[in-house]
Amino acid sequence: MKFYSTNNTSSRVSFKDAVFNSMPQDKGLYMPVTIPRLDDKFINNLDSYTLPEIAFHVAQNLLGDDIPAEDLKAIIDDAINFYAPIVKLEEDVYVLELFHGPSLAFKDFGARFMSRIMSYFLEEGEKQLDVLVATSGDTGGAVALGFLGVPNTRVTILYPKGKVSDIQELQLTTNGQNIRALEINGTFDDCQALVKQAFTDAELNETYRLTSANSINIARLIPQTFYYFNAYAQALKQGKTKIIFSVPSGNFGNIGAGLLAWKMGLPVEQFIAATNANDTVPQFLKSGVYQPKPSVATLSNAMDVGNPSNWVRIADLFKEDMSQLNKLITGYSFDDEETTKAINAVYDHYKYVVCPHTAIAWQALKDYQQDVPTNEVAGIFLSTAHPCKFPDVFSDEIASHIDTPAQVKKLQSKDKKSVPLGKDFEGFKDYLLKNA
Repeated sequence: MKFYSTNNTSSRVSFKDAVFNSMPQDKGLYMPVTIPRLDDKFINNLDSYTLPEIAFHVAQNLLGDDIPAEDLKAIIDDAINFYAPIVKLEEDVYVLELFHGPSLAFKDFGARFMSRIMSYFLEEGEKQLDVLVATSGDTGGAVALGFLGVPNTRVTILYPKGKVSDIQELQLTTNGQNIRALEINGTFDDCQALVKQAFTDAELNETYRLTSANSINIARLIPQTFYYFNAYAQALKQGKTKIIFSVPSGNFGNIGAGLLAWKMGLPVEQFIAATNANDTVPQFLKSGVYQPKPSVATLSNAMDVGNPSNWVRIADLFKEDMSQLNKLITGYSFDDEETTKAINAVYDHYKYVVCPHTAIAWQALKDYQQDVPTNEVAGIFLSTAHPCKFPDVFSDEIASHIDTPAQVKKLQSKDKKSVPLGKDFEGFKDYLLKNA
């Protein structure tokens, strides 16, 4: 499979090149030249396949012969070694739990797959691979665990000071080995801007072999399609054939992966882009004007993105028919007060605890079901992170019903190690050059 830049559709690079040079020099993002449509027999019988089997079939169709079948199967079996169940909360309302991986967030799908792909492609004697990643919360922890101890790689994580939860910060800053953390005095957008600028800086690229572990890397996007197919497979087992997905959305890689799955033939009736106060995309869907703005801090910190990188990929998917995009995607946004109310409502209705991002997806689904008649259409909202990562947002009663996993308890005994930096590029570049 070949890939092109969204800023130069005539360009062509291999999957390996797209993975290692995650952002083209023209500042576009990589997309597959052709998006294969999976055959109806596979789609109609998804319920007869396991998650690793689904993942292998989807990846093989996208990547072609870039990775031999047996090698690809081994990579997937190693990377996707946890489950992602849908849980029925009421008739036609299901939650897709994506927090059962090592870092307790949906980013484990992308980070683990990508780290193993990079390790597979790295050849003995090659220059060390330096992975830069900006995080608004969960990406950094998933990438850190995905790459921890991987030979000939080093990860540098940039995170906004005071804008991630305590547990998220521990996941970023307590790894050591080949993982280092930079505490940036700014927002996630500032962190993301520093990473993007580094990729186009000639001196840094001469010194380092740079790549990204953010969702701008196509190797992050591909494995996120797996859980959409798998969720549909589980719905089929429960007699549901018409599905809508409500997706907590920040940098828009998550919903972008769902739309890629739809392009490959997954029969989804509707996608709901559920955001917090950083509502650039819901406003665009209403007005037709795409106007990025500075991000604001919210309870759902992993979605605090004012200029979503992956929106260019979504626009590219629908470049031949933008009216179809507006039909397929509906946007909803909620402030912190509404988020808290949703957390409490989910607990009151179901005795089920959701993180603030997941609460927003639930509220968006419920609002959509009220706004649009959806008889015999099952709604699945994505739960992107374990609630234990956000202890400060819950009442004492709800907090008492959160089962804290052992790995989190272990984290709390470790010491934070990070380097404080400003948001100016020269300071970031100076740090990288002095610590090459």
